[in-house]
Amino acid sequence: MSAAVAFAGMKRVADVVFRAGCPDCRANVELGASALRLAIGATSKTTFYSFTCPECGVAVRKPAGERIVELLTGGGVRTLRLHSPG
Repeated sequence: MSAAVAFAGMKRVADVVFRAGCPDCRANVELGASALRLAIGATSKTTFYSFTCPECGVAVRKPAGERIVELLTGGGVRTLRLHSPG
């Protein structure tokens, strides 16, 4: 069976939801891909994801290792590639 045949009846794919914690208010929140941003830098120190906590409104920035990058990009999170000055 081809993928086209298997998914022929589907009208819409469910939105991906990510869970994250706010270090400021300690809320555990669920965020859609559009609420997150991923920045990929040259090193692990310059690769991070960010979001605004829906509970307290604080801007949150967290490091993103390889697995997090893979999950976020696979889930449709907008990605910015950072280039070092050279």
